[in-house]
Amino acid sequence: MEKLTKKEEELMQILWQLKKAFVKDIVAKYPDPKPHYNTVSSLIRVLQEKGIVGFNAYGNTYEYYPLLKKEAYRKIYMKEIVSQYFDNSFPSAVAAFVKEEKLDEKEVEELIKLIQSK
Repeated sequence: MEKLTKKEEELMQILWQLKKAFVKDIVAKYPDPKPHYNTVSSLIRVLQEKGIVGFNAYGNTYEYYPLLKKEAYRKIYMKEIVSQYFDNSFPSAVAAFVKEEKLDEKEVEELIKLIQSK
């Protein structure tokens, strides 16, 4: 699966949050300035053609829902980031998060527990 564009990701974040929505509902969730209805409608059709979004038809009205789960996309995206920026080294990626994010002691302990549970 190819990585979503920034605009596609933005729309999917909204759709993942709403779970099911009509285009007008999606437009309403965007921050100001909101994109035009037709822009969102076109973008959702592209996602539908890619097999990422499904729909239920009610006459001329369509209710859209994500076919791609947020967790599945995150997994794909994280693998790509680790590959491109950390030479396929998950330990390097985790070390970067620890160093760059300035984790507090409690967060480091949670991370250690998570690693030990695997």
